[in-house]
Amino acid sequence: QVQLVESGGGSVQDGGSLRLACEAFGNLYSTYCKGWFRQAPGKEREGVAVIDSDGSTIYADSVKGRFTISQDKSKNTLYLQMNSLKPEDSAEYFCAAEFRTYCSWPATVQSFGHWGQGTQVTVSS
Repeated sequence: QVQLVESGGGSVQDGGSLRLACEAFGNLYSTYCKGWFRQAPGKEREGVAVIDSDGSTIYADSVKGRFTISQDKSKNTLYLQMNSLKPEDSAEYFCAAEFRTYCSWPATVQSFGHWGQGTQVTVSS
C-alpha cells in the first residue's frame, strides 16, 4: 500500500512561484514513475510533468521552462517547482505514482494507480 500526501499549494499573484511537495508512505520501490497532474473546474485532469526513477523528465508544453519536477529519494518526496505562474495554471494539483521503470507521455490518469488527495493552486491576475 502506497500513500501520497501533497503540500505546498496556495494563492499567489500572476508571475509568482510555489513549490509543491508529495511525500510517499508505504511499501515503495525504487522503480517508480512519478508525476504531477492538475484539474481545473469543468476540465479533465491533465498531466503536467513526470519523472522516471533515474531522473529523466517530461513536461507538458504549457509548463516547459516554468515548472521543474524533481525527487529526493532519501526523503521519499516528489517536488514541483512552479515559477512564472499564470492565472491559467490555477487548478487542483495531484501527485501520482506507478510501479514501472520508465514513464510514458502523454501521461494519462489510467496509467497511474496511486494518487494523492490534491492541493489547490490559485493564481490571481
